[in-house]
Amino acid sequence: MKMSRNRTGYYIKEGVTSIFAHSLMSFASICIIIAFLVIMGSFVLLAVNINAAVGELENENTILAYVHENLSEVDALALRSSLTNIPNVANVRFITREQAMANFIGRYEDTERYSDVNSTWFRHRYAVFVEDVALIAETQLALREIYGIEKVIANLVIARGLVTLRSIVSGVSIVVVAVLLAISLFIMSNTIKLATFERREEIAIMRIVGATNSFIRWPFIYEGFILGTMGSMSAFIILWALYNLIVSRVLDFEIGFLNIIPFSTVSMPLFLVFAAIGFSVGVGGSGFALNRYLKV
Repeated sequence: MKMSRNRTGYYIKEGVTSIFAHSLMSFASICIIIAFLVIMGSFVLLAVNINAAVGELENENTILAYVHENLSEVDALALRSSLTNIPNVANVRFITREQAMANFIGRYEDTERYSDVNSTWFRHRYAVFVEDVALIAETQLALREIYGIEKVIANLVIARGLVTLRSIVSGVSIVVVAVLLAISLFIMSNTIKLATFERREEIAIMRIVGATNSFIRWPFIYEGFILGTMGSMSAFIILWALYNLIVSRVLDFEIGFLNIIPFSTVSMPLFLVFAAIGFSVGVGGSGFALNRYLKV
């Protein structure tokens, strides 16, 4: 056990020493990891905010189900359970005749002009909120089948537009992140290969004196782990600071309709992704680059 701890300590010490001995290549490796993760993270945060904005628009895109004019308020309220049992219905909100009249008059500045308006001119209605806006047409048809519902209005054009926008944002996000990941892994792999090539004589000498492949490999793996961790954590901190700075600048404009997701909401998933990528690139890249020099 003591020998194992001593060996692990030796590997870590050699890995750290190698980082400082090859400071230029180590710095280049860290910078590449930081650049990739900051760019990828920025695009992910942008996509998350766009999806959130689309989600807000989806929530506002409600269906109005008008109750038959002959039904009393009590009978109209009794329809709530039938509406909520329809698939894809997330929630319903009952609007009385009086509330409908107040909402109508409230749209205009000159309220005195509508002083003669009577609440009996309006119908009780339900504002229906759906779970998936893509299924809004099917939900509209199901609402029309409910006894006591006379008319159902849904803005299908806006709903289809939101579905299309959501699909475009999701598709572009996946493609861009995948392309960035492929490019960065290629650059990182070549950087590690170049760093390993500079140390090929060191590896050859260790093999001549009888060092095993694992003995040669582990210091490089620890080195890659340290570089990957430093790069990913630095990228996380930089992205955190940049995001909060941009958010504070945007909020200064007081744009009412713009709802920005707090960094704390996505910080933990983003941190885990950054840590996983940093580990994979650092450890995996170092191990892969060593293979050609460890072959007999």
